[in-house]
Amino acid sequence: MPLISKAMWISAAEPSNSPASMRYFRILPFAFAVCGCLVSRAQQEVMVSQYMFNGLFLNPAYAGSHPYASASLLYRDQWTGITGAPVTSMLAVDGPLWNERMGVGFTLVHDQIGVSRDLEMAGQYAYRIRTGDNGQLAFGLKAGLSLYSAKLSDLVYWDQNDPLYQQNIRNVTVGKFGFGLYWHNDLSYAGISVPTIYAADGKIAEAAESVSDNYFQRHYYLYAGHIFEMSEDVDLKPSGLVKYHPQAPPEVDVNLNALYRERFWLGIGYRTGASVTGMVEYQVNPMFRIGYAYDMTTSALRRYSGASHEIMLGIDLGKEPVRIKTPRYF
Repeated sequence: MPLISKAMWISAAEPSNSPASMRYFRILPFAFAVCGCLVSRAQQEVMVSQYMFNGLFLNPAYAGSHPYASASLLYRDQWTGITGAPVTSMLAVDGPLWNERMGVGFTLVHDQIGVSRDLEMAGQYAYRIRTGDNGQLAFGLKAGLSLYSAKLSDLVYWDQNDPLYQQNIRNVTVGKFGFGLYWHNDLSYAGISVPTIYAADGKIAEAAESVSDNYFQRHYYLYAGHIFEMSEDVDLKPSGLVKYHPQAPPEVDVNLNALYRERFWLGIGYRTGASVTGMVEYQVNPMFRIGYAYDMTTSALRRYSGASHEIMLGIDLGKEPVRIKTPRYF
């Protein structure tokens, strides 16, 4: 992991009033963000807090799971106050085809972390079969392209003559492919996916001196949720997500959302070792939804950063009130 070993880290053991210590506190946030994006395998896939309302970001098999076209716009500003912290913008559009037997989707994701930029454009295809009275099981495929850039010359490092940092990575095209399974009925859902099962990223792995042949690694997602109809006015939706990568500890998200009068969502979530999240979503009318999430960091990073903020706008096109008898639960 050359970027960790050669990045400039000034010792925290120096007296707190020394000039070097002051430089440490200025450099630490930037160095943390850089190492997190260029080395940590756990940070390669984009993760947001309102994924339970934006299933296409997790799983291509989600495409066309509603009998109408749907679009989502999302913006996330993570760890405010840290230079180089992740900033993510996302667009997702999907809809059904062929009597709802198939679904297609498109996602556009721009992820900016430290000195790196990644713009991913991907298409999704899903084919579904009926299971039981009202259940459906979908098989999904994802294919897309990423334009990846990293301004390595902006890194702070010891060896000024190290060739690794002399040449920036500019708009390297990376082909990406993913796969997923998604099952749901009116009140429950479950899915498993590998958003990037293969990436043609040999040039990036070589430029970053990666220890493996691929820079982008496989991440495995397993998730599920269920709706409990508590009363005429209130529904509860507990949900969970397990994220796994062979080189990192598993991460678990646990969430509980409450729906009031089919218009107002209020929720809370916990991400192991990372954050506590508060969420709110409002169904403005049958077409528009707007949501907001606030992540409060619970790890040691909270000493250096603020909270994370996320805003989402959902648009459902062609939704027929007579045909759709239940609210959009997921």
